[in-house]
Amino acid sequence: MLKVILSLIMLMKFSKEWNLIQLSLLFLSFLFSLSCCHDFFMCELGYMFGMDYISFMMNMLSIWIMSLIIMSSQKIKKYNQFYSSFVITNLLLLLFLILTFSCLDYIFFYISFEMCLVPTLILIMGWGYQPERIQAGVYMLFYTLVFSLPLLGSLLMYFNNNGSLMMMLAESISKGYSISLVWYFCSVLAFMVKLPVYMFHLWLPKAHVEAPVAGSMILAGVLLKLGGYGLIRILTMFQSISKELNWIWVGLGLIGGTYTSLMCLRQIDMKSLIAYSSVAHMSLVLCGLMIFSYWGVSGAVIVMIGHGLCSSGLFCLANVVYERMNSRSLFIVKGLLNFMPSMGLWWFLLSVSNMASPPSLNLLGEISLIMSVLSWSKVSMVGVSTLSFFSAAYTLYMYSLSQHGLFFSSLYSCCSGKIREYLLMFLHWFPLNVLILNTNIMMI
Repeated sequence: MLKVILSLIMLMKFSKEWNLIQLSLLFLSFLFSLSCCHDFFMCELGYMFGMDYISFMMNMLSIWIMSLIIMSSQKIKKYNQFYSSFVITNLLLLLFLILTFSCLDYIFFYISFEMCLVPTLILIMGWGYQPERIQAGVYMLFYTLVFSLPLLGSLLMYFNNNGSLMMMLAESISKGYSISLVWYFCSVLAFMVKLPVYMFHLWLPKAHVEAPVAGSMILAGVLLKLGGYGLIRILTMFQSISKELNWIWVGLGLIGGTYTSLMCLRQIDMKSLIAYSSVAHMSLVLCGLMIFSYWGVSGAVIVMIGHGLCSSGLFCLANVVYERMNSRSLFIVKGLLNFMPSMGLWWFLLSVSNMASPPSLNLLGEISLIMSVLSWSKVSMVGVSTLSFFSAAYTLYMYSLSQHGLFFSSLYSCCSGKIREYLLMFLHWFPLNVLILNTNIMMI
């Protein structure tokens, strides 16, 4: 892992060379993909770093999304909006993400988990659009910090009792019920905010709407996955109490996901709609993780990877429209099939992937998650079916309202995309729909 970390630190030296950074990140993602380890054991071990299969997929997703972020943010380079600082901020964020997904120690994981907050905040505050970005940044900062401090206390208490904070040596806690209950909620709530679960999600739509395209892509693509990854790591310490309380989280996931899907149907801002759809998708991931089944964890990881690519691509499309029309309102942005006919195909492909249609990764993941939730309780069928139905409904609502309708402009009647934008959409869509061809690789 050190070779990846050192190469990222070296890249910061060339922050003014935009094309070099972009090519280097794509090349790094190719080299990193060669070290794929398809087993349950740790690899690339050394100096408190190491990867298992889930860490590898999350690291690979982080590097891939970051290379696409540099490709999508050409406007910052074109108008010279402090692009050197922008590149350094993104590389620092990627470095902290790789540290988070690769560390083997809980305290080191906590520190790098919190360090990811700083570059994200700089991206929102520095390159955001509206004056409300200050409020969005403060919301994100305080939601994350307030719920993360109990996690630090929980980890220090665990170290005091067990004498070790190595993830591979984590044992299930067997204290008194009341102590374990407080301990459990202190540890889990930090990841519920990051995931985010319904009721802890208020920072997310604000952050997405005010962030630049780079901030939205990294938030939807990777930072939401920190919550799911953290739950996979931390729940090994709370197996006995978590299986007694999992009905709380499964109920919250299904009811909150359905309610968030209904909220999507009344959004008029494209970015806000895609942000709320992320909350709905992640609620199903929470159900899979909390049930403690093999299918549930596999499905959750696959949906996290698929959603990272799909949601990031949709934010790119929303940004392409915003650059042309200077608006993201679905009341104003209509008739895009007339205005940008070639982009209509990418809108369609990424929209159907968002509603988990074949052959996307989301389909494989959602089938696994639905199977695991239904095997846990037949009553959950109601929540799962409404969640699946409304996820298709709001995606169709977004696609039909933006692509169809009457578009009038006296200045120009057709403004199709650039080659760079088509390549960007292809690099989102291709892994999302091709990885399902070998499901042995994706199922843990």
